[in-house]
Amino acid sequence: MTDWLTLPPLTALRAFAALSETGSAQAAGAALNVSHAAISQQVKALETRMGVPLVDRSGRKLQLTTEGRELADALKTGFDTIARSIDALTGADADRAVQVSTTQLFASTWLMPRLMDFQTRHPGVDLMINPSAELHELTPGGYDLAIRFGDGNWPGLEVEMLVPSDIVITAAPSLVGDCEITRPEHLLAYPWLEELGTSESMDWLRKHGVTEGRAKSVTQVPGNLMLDGARAGQGVISTAISSVEAELEAGRLKLLFRDAGETGYHIVTRPGVLRPKARQFVTWLRRQKA
Repeated sequence: MTDWLTLPPLTALRAFAALSETGSAQAAGAALNVSHAAISQQVKALETRMGVPLVDRSGRKLQLTTEGRELADALKTGFDTIARSIDALTGADADRAVQVSTTQLFASTWLMPRLMDFQTRHPGVDLMINPSAELHELTPGGYDLAIRFGDGNWPGLEVEMLVPSDIVITAAPSLVGDCEITRPEHLLAYPWLEELGTSESMDWLRKHGVTEGRAKSVTQVPGNLMLDGARAGQGVISTAISSVEAELEAGRLKLLFRDAGETGYHIVTRPGVLRPKARQFVTWLRRQKA
């Protein structure tokens, strides 16, 4: 149970959070519609109350102490969660498009073929899909959710398995032919393709004990082009089996290695209440599991 009497005043915490976010007392004052002197006074009162220095005032530029950075991180998380919940409950951002972060390969092979069903069921919900290997932060007013591949171990976030999927190494028959590829090091003789912003080829080789030498070549391309290139025999790829099942069944790609495990694509959201339109999209995603 929270001991409310031990917590510093909210006004002081807001002032310090604004100071740490904006980088100056003047900018923090403008953000909170108070004077910069009021910000400085509140921060000094907070330091006195806590008994630790939060701001290093020895230089010309504002710097937070170690304790100040720790408190700033905690306040950002807390205030962001509060703002997100209020927006969701009041409908303040009801008209904003649902923003989704995912990879190019997942977007092109799994999500896009299914989106017409969502649009038919929810004609009033706009979407903004950003296909990128970059892990975008989920923040109020920004990205509502992400669909990420991995083992689901992302501390501080709500994670739900969407598509279980093993990792496979695959290539076109035109590239590998009838060669006996029985050990990971055999793959060093071939070119690799990998998604922009990743190091999938070397990561997989190192994981399987190949620590010396390197692949014949590594070409980074957008995720959708990676699959096109693999089909054309331009390189070996490491990917989720869910992205290439149709290619394997049709014989356009050949399965070389398969890593079974607890990996897959997950629905990832921040803790707290999702705004209504984002909840509709997440509910629709869950229905796609079948």
